[in-house]
Amino acid sequence: MFSIANKKKVRMQQKLKIIKIGGKLIENEQNLSVFLDDFVKLKGAKILVHGGGNMATEVAGKLGFETKMLDGRRITDKNSMEVITMVYGGLINKNIVAKLQHLECNAIGLCGADGNSIISKKRPVKEVDFGYVGDIVKINSAFISSLLEQKIVPVFSAISYGGEGQLFNTNADSVASEIARALSHDFETELYYCFEKKGVLANADDDESVIENLDRRKYKDLIEKKVITDGMLPKLQNCFEALENGVERIFLGNSELLQKKSKHTKIIA
Repeated sequence: MFSIANKKKVRMQQKLKIIKIGGKLIENEQNLSVFLDDFVKLKGAKILVHGGGNMATEVAGKLGFETKMLDGRRITDKNSMEVITMVYGGLINKNIVAKLQHLECNAIGLCGADGNSIISKKRPVKEVDFGYVGDIVKINSAFISSLLEQKIVPVFSAISYGGEGQLFNTNADSVASEIARALSHDFETELYYCFEKKGVLANADDDESVIENLDRRKYKDLIEKKVITDGMLPKLQNCFEALENGVERIFLGNSELLQKKSKHTKIIA
């Protein structure tokens, strides 16, 4: 009989790639098509995670809803959450899934409520109430693993589930990082953050100044020198926490990262 222990051992021999794609790549139809073509060519188990904040802001504006931001973070009121659900879980997610199916990649679009896959709790109110924003507390790794075993490619939108019927807007970088950490118990996991830059830059005005290997000490030094700011701060914090909690390898770069066609940043211990 094939025991659970043996089944887990087989999984641990498999590599799993978790790829998060940034909003600016999603918005450009040509760049998205090139990215998805490279994504499909990746061998083995894989998961795609996406956000889509700029598109949500655009749709909200067309509907007459104001988008409120604080230090680069979206304050998600009821109207914003409805727009995010439509845009992330509907328009973007299903467009990506349709393109993957066209490329003969058997994908399924998901949010955190599907299969209780990403459980979160409302972000605590301190100085600011961010509204319908959730912080992840649990990943249903058994459910996700069952999809991977069936050769299905999960495509997650950045929407988590509060467990009591409520959806929450959740940082897509965190979704990717938490999935990678949770699945590292069963797979050899690699985490990729794909966005418009070639990687972490030593000089924000020079796209070729890619830091090819970044450790925590260098990261702290760059923060002190204000080289790393804004949205890159939580992204890199997610990277180091993931590396310290079971994720084998982490890379950051542009749409060419998946096939290692250009310079990129590797996070190292």
